[in-house]
Amino acid sequence: MSSSNLQALTVLLERAEAERDEALRFLQDAERRAQAARLQHDQLSQYRSDYQSRWKQEFAQRTTIQILGCYQNFGGRLDQAIGQQAGVADFADQRLDAARRVLQERELRVASVRKLIERRRAEALRTEMRQEQRATDEQAARAAARGGNPLNRLVA
Repeated sequence: MSSSNLQALTVLLERAEAERDEALRFLQDAERRAQAARLQHDQLSQYRSDYQSRWKQEFAQRTTIQILGCYQNFGGRLDQAIGQQAGVADFADQRLDAARRVLQERELRVASVRKLIERRRAEALRTEMRQEQRATDEQAARAAARGGNPLNRLVA
């Protein structure tokens, strides 16, 4: 394999590795965002549960229609916020899944380019070995044609 071909494949490998590294950073960012979105959803849900528990205790005592209306209004807005946050968390999970797929594709690309370089190097080595063997065979054939085995002259 010529050095220019090897250099081109090396550049291709470096680019593929850079793209893979970028995909890894994107995946890590997506993981942080998804985790933060789920945590916020969980916190809102826990707050709603605590809020309901506090107000149930309050309702056991005396309450007014106005306070009940405020409770229901706030509870409704809280449920709406929880639903929106669930949507945000779902979207973050979808982005996380997409980031995983992209990273897998980029890792496969890096592995493919590495394998191609390995094959090309092995092919170049085999070609070089064949050329060396051919040269050795030609040299031995010329020596035999000139008068026999050159080793016989050294021994004698």
